[in-house]
Amino acid sequence: MWVPSLLIAGVVLLALPAVVLGCRGLFRHRGYSAAEPGDRGSVAVIVALRLLLILLLVTVSAVVLLSTVGALVVDVELHGMVYVLFALDLLLAALVLVTFGRRERRPARRRATPARR
Repeated sequence: MWVPSLLIAGVVLLALPAVVLGCRGLFRHRGYSAAEPGDRGSVAVIVALRLLLILLLVTVSAVVLLSTVGALVVDVELHGMVYVLFALDLLLAALVLVTFGRRERRPARRRATPARR
């Protein structure tokens, strides 16, 4: 029964760090100014969609972890839907990591030109 162990490892190593990084980047929005009244609605929609995505990721991860641990304990075969949910979990984790879960890069500093002698 090494397949449920691989599913657990995939969720723990990819999905759970994506949840943590996604929560850190939840309210970070580059290019939008909350001070302007026209941008407040779009910022609220972006934050609401990010929160919905993180909640969906947590839910799917919990279902996959619960079913795989239960299958390991009782020693039964996993249902086919667990594999589909695992693939969905990995895709959602990749979406979070690629969009708002990554770290903010600092702009590169320009190199000072050496003075001519």
